[in-house]
Amino acid sequence: MPELPEVETIYLGLERLIKGKRFESVTFDVQKSFPNSYNEVDQFMINATVIGIQRRGKALLIELNSNYSLIVHLRMTGQLVYEGKEIRFGGGHPSSSLLNSLPDKSTRVVVTFTDGSKLYFNDQRKFGWMRLYPTSQINSLPFFAKLGPDPLDNLFTWQDLRQRLQKRTQSSIKSVLLDQGVVSGVGNIYADESLWGAQIHPATKVQALKIRDYKALYASLVSVLRLSIEKGGSTDRNYVNAEGKKGNYLEIAKVFRKEGQPCPRCGTEIIKIRFAGRGTHLCPRCQKVKTA
Repeated sequence: MPELPEVETIYLGLERLIKGKRFESVTFDVQKSFPNSYNEVDQFMINATVIGIQRRGKALLIELNSNYSLIVHLRMTGQLVYEGKEIRFGGGHPSSSLLNSLPDKSTRVVVTFTDGSKLYFNDQRKFGWMRLYPTSQINSLPFFAKLGPDPLDNLFTWQDLRQRLQKRTQSSIKSVLLDQGVVSGVGNIYADESLWGAQIHPATKVQALKIRDYKALYASLVSVLRLSIEKGGSTDRNYVNAEGKKGNYLEIAKVFRKEGQPCPRCGTEIIKIRFAGRGTHLCPRCQKVKTA
């Protein structure tokens, strides 16, 4: 599943390419990928104009002037590919569909704009979806109602992070960071990277963290996410950036997939363990388990 930086890079590409465009038609192959009624599509999507795009956690919201929005979740193998006059870009699962002629066997939804350009939603495993929903009611959807704040929101502070984390004081810090209901958009790569930056062992209980740890973790998390966006996301098999190219964050990652290599900070060999159900990378010297 994509993490925040990967979805952000797709959002940035769509924002500059489809904002202001008007929908002419939409076709789809399976209802699961496009779970919308024909009446709603005809009334609120066809002939509607894109007036804005947002990223909410790991989902994209395409806002329309009909007071409806098209919610897009790529899940494991989803792609968005835009084709316009003399321009094409794609983001998502890096299969050949990003480069080949479309539609192909993985294409689930085809949106055509009035200027002839198209937006393809491809999804090999059919886990993702594009859902039309009233914009004013989006926050009431269970998916969004449970979603924690965005760590890159300008109003989100280290004090907010502390407050959110302290809802689960008996849990390990890494498992809480991975909980989308606590903070949204953070997955395995950036949890490992931000914990290394803050010199916190992933197994440390939230109750053992001090004020300095919260400040360090907040600074590290924001820095890691912003740097990854700048680099176009990770190359973690499943996602490429909004230009249809693999991101290169992992080339400069400090610990993720660096097991056996020296820690950039102290030179100790980085190790990989199994923790919180995920492969976890850390420096055993820089990141000691803290106790309350």
